[in-house]
Amino acid sequence: MSRDLKNESVSPSVGGFDQTAQLVFSNQAAEKVRALIIEENNEDLKLRVFVSGGGCSGFEYGFTFDDEIEDDDIEVENNGVSLVVDVLSFEYLAGSSVDYLEDLQGSRFVVINPNAINTCGCGNSFSI
Repeated sequence: MSRDLKNESVSPSVGGFDQTAQLVFSNQAAEKVRALIIEENNEDLKLRVFVSGGGCSGFEYGFTFDDEIEDDDIEVENNGVSLVVDVLSFEYLAGSSVDYLEDLQGSRFVVINPNAINTCGCGNSFSI
């Protein structure tokens, strides 16, 4: 499946990270975040993506909505909405794209991670 990931991205200048690494926040994901912000009637909400240990491949992606940003969070804006990532998770997400899909498996936010060596069938678990 080919998607146009025309979007906003960020090249963070956080110590220890590749200065050229980017995190892409697709227009489709930003549009869905905007719709959910309107539904919740809370303009402070941001989509938080994180990586935790677990899943069948070693690490798994997680998504939540957060109305606060930590001092060391990395923030990517697109069309007036924000995606935030903590610095530890960014290490695993550098170079990735965050998108929103609606298909036979349902509707969901997804991470397209070129650094993942293995992924599980559901796409939520990966190894590097």
